[in-house]
Amino acid sequence: QVFKDAMTYFSRSTPNLATVIPAIDHIDEMLTSHQSNQSLNGAVRAALSLGKKTLDRYYSLTDSSDVYRVAMVLHPHHKLSYFRNAGWDLEWIQTA
Repeated sequence: QVFKDAMTYFSRSTPNLATVIPAIDHIDEMLTSHQSNQSLNGAVRAALSLGKKTLDRYYSLTDSSDVYRVAMVLHPHHKLSYFRNAGWDLEWIQTA
């Protein structure tokens, strides 16, 4: 459902970094919480783990781009609070 919601949301307008990054965070949280759910079939849990691994690979690419941090800091809704809420280290926040 989370993938369908993201697809529907981003199909309605032009996505930008300030909306995509929080959506990726939400998807990551959902994958993390469900991959250890023992009530799910093992194949489903394996698929969730692979999905999380793929998402993490692409998400880690944002570390090599200043544009990501600049977009979040300049966005009127997020500013530095996004990084604080995401649990970033103070040193990383200061760098952003």
